[in-house]
Parts: sequence; structure tokens; C-alpha cells
Amino acid sequence: MANFTYDLGIIGGGAAGLTIAAGAARLGVKTVLVEREARLGGDCLHHGCVPSKALIHAARLYHHLDRLPQFGLPPVNRPPVEFRQVRARIQRVVATIQEHDSEERFCRLGVRVVFGPARFTDEHTVSLGGNSTRLTAAKWVVATGSSPALPPIPGLHEAGCLTNREIFSLDRLPSALVVLGGGPIAVELAQAFQRLGSQVYLLQRSQEILSREDADLAGELHTILEGEGMRIHTGATILRVEAAAGRRRVIFRATTGREEAVEGDAILVALGRRANTTGLGLAEIGITADARGIRVDRRLRTGQHHIFAAGDVTGSHLFTHAAGYEGGIVLSNAVFRLPRKVDYRWLPRCLYTDPELAVIGPTEKELQHKGEEYRVWTEEFAANDRAVAGGEGRGRIKLLLDRKGHPLGAQILGPHAGELLAPWITAMTGKVKLATLAAAVHPYPTLAEINKRVAGAVMAEKLFSAPVKKALAFFFNTKGRACEPEDHAP
Repeated sequence: MANFTYDLGIIGGGAAGLTIAAGAARLGVKTVLVEREARLGGDCLHHGCVPSKALIHAARLYHHLDRLPQFGLPPVNRPPVEFRQVRARIQRVVATIQEHDSEERFCRLGVRVVFGPARFTDEHTVSLGGNSTRLTAAKWVVATGSSPALPPIPGLHEAGCLTNREIFSLDRLPSALVVLGGGPIAVELAQAFQRLGSQVYLLQRSQEILSREDADLAGELHTILEGEGMRIHTGATILRVEAAAGRRRVIFRATTGREEAVEGDAILVALGRRANTTGLGLAEIGITADARGIRVDRRLRTGQHHIFAAGDVTGSHLFTHAAGYEGGIVLSNAVFRLPRKVDYRWLPRCLYTDPELAVIGPTEKELQHKGEEYRVWTEEFAANDRAVAGGEGRGRIKLLLDRKGHPLGAQILGPHAGELLAPWITAMTGKVKLATLAAAVHPYPTLAEINKRVAGAVMAEKLFSAPVKKALAFFFNTKGRACEPEDHAP
């Protein structure tokens, strides 16, 4: 048997890599973690989930100053946003969470942390930055994440643009911002900057924003965003970008076929992601990879079965929580040697707009594509007392059931939808019956009552059905009989 310096080597210090490194080291596995950048945490901590949620929260607070009269409070004059102060707060949030993802913490766990670009020189050996440093391991994991994809739009490179890697580090708030894309990253950041005071123009290639989601919920959110002042152009084919006098002009073909243009101080590109596979030497060791990701099987093994891949680099599900889940799958296979396979059936997702949009299971759109039968049950937040009291009555919950009444999926457009999805995550992964959800007692008034209400509506249809009424009539012997006085014994 070959002699290797480490039992497990990991390339990439983001969500997937850190999950695997921490778990392996705590199990006594001799582990080395290699990260290209000079800090751990990955895109989520430094350029994605964490800074975006800090920005979104700041924008929400600022936006609600305009709503004070709706709550019987006196109006206030909002001073303009100093984006440097917002940026400073975002950096403080990142720094606080960085301590959990610090090199020191992982060293204490027993992980050797090495910084520098890694490249495979053979199936078990990695070199660092082209120098003489060589690391050998019995098993390897590639968890190098993804980066923003920049489309070949004429003039875009010359005019300059922002991605999620630069948008949180601006010196000032753009007076006008052009957002290219209509997916989750684009829509979240577009709403945040609109609320902070930018005039946002969003250009989306397809005929609707959030094209993965059902049109009814995505359409309602579209209406909400436009109501806040955002200008959304769907079905837009971007033709070119021009720059002049510090402004950027985006020319596009509208659905009418005419050329139109929008202008802004800056352009934010959010048109998808590409897997970080360049420079790893994967092809030389027989691993198939392209811009979409590394090809893996359901155990997350590459063509070399002792080399695994997890997180965004697989191109499968680009979520931090998916990367953490895949990290657990890798630990099962690489460390415990248990043939555990990925199952994304109940992988949830959440769009952190206001209101939020949270989803678990297939959408109507996906079920229709598969030709599967389903039924839809909905409850409106306008009928939820807590939502009404808080001025948050927009949106609804939508529950999809199969022919037998079993849950297929749930979607929530509404306040704190990501939190309200939790019971459905538990119910669907744990096969909890709807009757159990309907019977649960919630404190009043809470937003979470909407989950009980939609489950109760499903149960009510069965409870008040004709067969049940007939059975009860027979049991009480009331069919066709008038009420009779009690027969009292003398």
C-alpha cells in the first residue's frame, strides 16, 4: 500500500470544504485543507450569503421609514444613504462570522491549513502554486466553488461591470444601477439597492423573473418590486454596452422588437455561475469537468473514485446548505466508507426578497412538465391575523398534494417565508402526516398559524365529506327524524 502524508486532502475552504475538514479532523483523520485565497470562508461568507443578507436587512429598515404613516406614526425625512457606512457594517458582520471559519479554529481541530493555488500532478499528489511543495493524500476532495459568469456582450468589458464580488465594496451608492439577470442573486440585490435609493433597471432574458419558480408567485413578486419603483424589462435581448462620461448605457432588444436603452452609474452582472475548475489539472488525471462543473456520481465520486467533489463545483445545486449536505455525503463515503448517495428531493431554497419566497419539493411547473397529477391548496397571508397586524399581508402559502393527498411540495411567498418553511421541511423529510400538522397548537397570533391552517383545510375536506356526514347521521340516528323529548322514567 502506498504511503501518503495525509489520509484526506481538501481543495477549497468554502462551505463544503470546511464541513468536510471539520468532520474528518474531529474523527481523527489526518487532514490537509488547501485554499487559493488568503482566508477561509469561501464565496458565501465574503461575497454572497452573509454580505447580501446584511445589505438586505439594512435596505429593509431604511425602506420601512417610508411606511411609518401606515402605522399611525409621524413621517420622517429620510437622509440619503452613505454607502460607506453600510459597507462598514457589512464588513463587521463578515468579520464576526469569519472567526468561526478562521484558520486558527481549524488548526485547533487538527486540520493543517495551507494557502495557495493547487494543481494535481498525479491521482494522489497536489502541488502548490507551481513550486516544489507537494501534498499527498489517500483521498482528495475538490470543493473549489464557483464564480460569476461574464457573458460576451459587446462593450461590457470596456465599460466595466460589477458582480457579487465587488458590489458590497462600493464607495458610494449608485444613483442608477442596471442589473443584468432575473435570478435569485439579481432580484435580491436589485430590491436592496432600489430600497437604499438607487433607481434600478433590471433586464431579464426570459419572459419572467425567477423563471424556475411558478408564474403566479414570481408574478406577484414582480408586481411588488415594480410597486417599489424598480423598472423591470423581461424578454430583453442585450445587444451591447456603451460607456460615456462615467455612465454605462445598455442597449437591448425589447419584446416589441425595437431597440431600447437604459443608463446607470454601474452595471451589476448576475447571469449565472461557472465552476472553478481551471488550473486544477483535472483532465490530466482523468476527471471530466467543464464550466458547468465536475462530473460526479450519486456518491459524489469523480472518475477517480478516491477523488470526490462537493459544493458549487459540481454544478448541481448552488446553495450553501446544499454544499454542507454534500459535505456530509463525502464524509460518509470517504471516511466511514458507507455507500451513501445524494438525494435532493427535499432540498429547500429561499429567496430573501421582501416578501421572501421559500420552496421545498417540486413546483407546479415541474409537475406539469413531468405530467404528474396534483392538487393545489392555498392560504393567504391577508387572512393571517399576525400578518395583518404587522402590515405584512402580501403573499400566500401553496401546498401541492398528490392524488392520495400526500404532500409533494410547498411554496411560501410571504414574511419570513424561509423560517415558516421549517415545518414542511421536517414533515416532508420525516414523513409527518398532515393530520399531525393540522392538530398542532400554535400560540396566537403567529405567522406560523398559516401552516396549520392550510393543513387543516386539507383535513377539513375529508372531515366534512359526504361519507363522514352519512356515517355520523347513522351513528346518531338523526336521518329523517325530528328532535324528540327525553324519555324520563316515572
